Amino acid sequence: MIYLFFSLLFVEMVTILLLLFKTPLRKLLIIGIDRMKRGRAPLVVKSVGATVFVIMMYNVYSVTEIQSRPADSLNPTDQIILAYHMLEASLMGFSLFLSLMVDRLHHYIRELRILRKTVEAAKKQNRAAEDGKNKGADEVKILHEETSRLQSEIKKLEAEYETKVKEVKSAEANSVALKNQSEGFLLEYDRLLAENQNLRDQLRSIDECLSHSNGKKDT
Repeated sequence: MIYLFFSLLFVEMVTILLLLFKTPLRKLLIIGIDRMKRGRAPLVVKSVGATVFVIMMYNVYSVTEIQSRPADSLNPTDQIILAYHMLEASLMGFSLFLSLMVDRLHHYIRELRILRKTVEAAKKQNRAAEDGKNKGADEVKILHEETSRLQSEIKKLEAEYETKVKEVKSAEANSVALKNQSEGFLLEYDRLLAENQNLRDQLRSIDECLSHSNGKKDT
């Protein structure tokens, strides 16, 4: 299960990187995502996401239940189970977040394309308006009003474009932060495994000492 989520995270991170940088693959990827969002595919994706979310909440509940026990009653097996549930919950949460990131990035890229086309069309209309200034006093007045309206629309569209770019950068920063958090959970999981192995070695050594001492008493 964990290996499956690691593979899913890798695919999602590669998808995000392809969406962030303008490459020939990004166009193909956007076309593929557009087709995936048609028909029943969104319903299937939402169902899978809801299932993963429910499993993640169960893992969170298990972690909370184990942590609520007295510290003295926790054995190494409980600690391993706790670390496993924490790792699995973090991977599920991270994968859900990255899937949301992919969806939002795809949406913002499409919005940016529409905004760019609108800005280009508005600039063309603005140039056409400026070229027709010599057609008469009334026409000049109308064209000036239309130019002002188009310029304000261009500024508004450019402001929206900058806002979308900032949101994309903020989402990328959040993705990196969650990746670092996931790596921290993996390190904690490895440390707990090492402690468990050490405890097992100590128990095995104690058992051997007891067996040796019992053998001497029988002699």
